[in-house]
Amino acid sequence: SGGGLGISGITLFEIATLEKKRRITVQTTFETFQSEIEARFVVLPITGRVCVRAIGLPTSFPSDPADRLIAATALVEGIPLVTADDEIRRSKAVTTIW
Repeated sequence: SGGGLGISGITLFEIATLEKKRRITVQTTFETFQSEIEARFVVLPITGRVCVRAIGLPTSFPSDPADRLIAATALVEGIPLVTADDEIRRSKAVTTIW
């Protein structure tokens, strides 16, 4: 993956959705926030391989599509997933750090 911390593209969508619903507050415009994220992280795309991997995750893995895409991105990239989500960690479908 080339070093640095990666973030799945779907995570930006999730953050934007939470901000639009006013469940979180972004201190700047979302466009500025997105630029700051892209400057600090490698934004990993949702590719066809990621989608196929997400569909193939075991039924023990949470059914949330975004969680599945995030985990599949980590698997395709060969990197651990940083998460505090107990369900994801318990599934043991992806190597996690937290």
